[in-house]
Amino acid sequence: MPASIPNTIDYVEIPSRDVQKSRAFFEAFVGWKFTDYGPDYVSFEDGRINGGFFTSDKVSSTASGSALAVIFTPDLERFREKTIKLGATITRDTFSFPGGRRFQFAEPGGSEFSIWTDK
Repeated sequence: MPASIPNTIDYVEIPSRDVQKSRAFFEAFVGWKFTDYGPDYVSFEDGRINGGFFTSDKVSSTASGSALAVIFTPDLERFREKTIKLGATITRDTFSFPGGRRFQFAEPGGSEFSIWTDK
């Protein structure tokens, strides 16, 4: 785990209806490393920021005003296909914005994420 840097986001916690489904999805999707802390919590390391998934009936979605975690990839089309293959649901299809393109999806545990590219 990298050393904490003052005044920066150090950790993020994300609700999931099923933390093991969220874990399996992100391990296969982007290769995050996970540590289990009981049946209702799993932490992750993505190489840049650490966080965790906790069991909750409520999940994060932009429709309910939640913050949106955004993942970068240089190959958006490949990851769109992978998203669907791994059981996520596209919540907003690919669109352009200043600086790139992205789409949004709900991972199998229910919370919404986005993935973008600058190409």
